[in-house]
Amino acid sequence: MFGRLGAPEIILILVVIILLFGAKKLPDMARSLGKSARILKSEAKAMKEEGRTTTSSAPAPGDEQPPAQRTIQAAPGDVTSSRPVNEPTDTTQR
Repeated sequence: MFGRLGAPEIILILVVIILLFGAKKLPDMARSLGKSARILKSEAKAMKEEGRTTTSSAPAPGDEQPPAQRTIQAAPGDVTSSRPVNEPTDTTQR
């Protein structure tokens, strides 16, 4: 039923999207979606790298250090969203 989308259906969907959002807002929406994807990708990469260093050099239970503050870099062209953040601490016992 919904598995076969041909060219006329795709064109109809695109026309409806343009009518709903307007041609002026579509590039801005695509740009913000791209920025979000880049931020998500960089955060996932940072979490993966952090996981590798944490598991390879796990501190002893009594050697807890306060979490270091790091800065999330803004996307290229976005100068207002760079801000320092505190990393959440993992207080669960494993």
